Amino acid sequence: MAQFESIKLEKSMYNIAGKTFTEVLEHLDPSKSYDNSDVAGLDAFQRQLKRYDIKVSGSGSDMVEKFFTTSESAALFPEYVVRAVRQGMDEANALNEIVATKTVINGLDYRSITSVSSQDEKELKDVCEGAVIPTTKITLQENFVKLKKRGRMLVATYEAIRFQRLDLFTVTLKQIGAYIAKSQLSDAINVLLNGDGNIGAAEEISVQTSGTITYSDILKLWNTFTDYELNTLIAAPDVMTKLLNLTEFKDAAAGLNFHGTGKLVTPLGAVLIKSNCVPSGKIIGLDKRCALEMVSAGDVMIEHDKLIDRQLERSAITSITGFAKIFGDAAKVLKI
Repeated sequence: MAQFESIKLEKSMYNIAGKTFTEVLEHLDPSKSYDNSDVAGLDAFQRQLKRYDIKVSGSGSDMVEKFFTTSESAALFPEYVVRAVRQGMDEANALNEIVATKTVINGLDYRSITSVSSQDEKELKDVCEGAVIPTTKITLQENFVKLKKRGRMLVATYEAIRFQRLDLFTVTLKQIGAYIAKSQLSDAINVLLNGDGNIGAAEEISVQTSGTITYSDILKLWNTFTDYELNTLIAAPDVMTKLLNLTEFKDAAAGLNFHGTGKLVTPLGAVLIKSNCVPSGKIIGLDKRCALEMVSAGDVMIEHDKLIDRQLERSAITSITGFAKIFGDAAKVLKI
């Protein structure tokens, strides 16, 4: 008998502080023990699905009720829900294109760090023998990062979904994840625009002619990034339409890239993202390497007790996140 087939699954595995259900399983059943085996490449949770012969995707996927064949297999259901929601968040999320770093905390209070230097201090000048080496001071921000709980309520009875295929149910859960991701993107853009309580609003740059945008306006925005690199642009839908009608954005190579990957790249090399979270008439330019920090209070959270006990109706699926500016000058706004 393989090691993963002898593990006893319990509700309490969801209650270990600082660890997800899969991390608890990995501790009991390390994946590295299965190198060169027929389950190589599967993580601890996926091995448990194999143990109970639960297929969650594809044309041959099982019905929801397969999770509830035994009390132990039922303990896998909340993790399946979390993974499906997380997958939906990842697929619909533009945050990976604008966040420099992600910090996971075990609590609700977090203060980021900052380093504010004058232009003279940023220059690495020659240091004479015996002279004092210039310093860069890193300090804690004065105010805590504001965390927000975003989520959706799962309103369905077990009886209503028990005979539904898991691949179809996964689509619904992924859509919940997409809704959460959109809300988080809105929070991130709000911080870029208006500040986080420690670093203020982004500098606004106006176009030459109000209501229109030219390639010269984009160059003007690009030219303001003296200490940073303009590598990401987030545009409101109305601005995106105007941008894509510029001759410079109709480059054949850029068009081939869009058709091949679905990603838009500007003539300046910056990734272009459309989002209705950006106010009409605005486009945000930023250096994604150092503009924004994402802070999460744990992983996606669900009421695992209710799900294991088949009490699906009105089960909350939530994620607590916040955003902090790292360097204020790393993001600026072009106002049309």
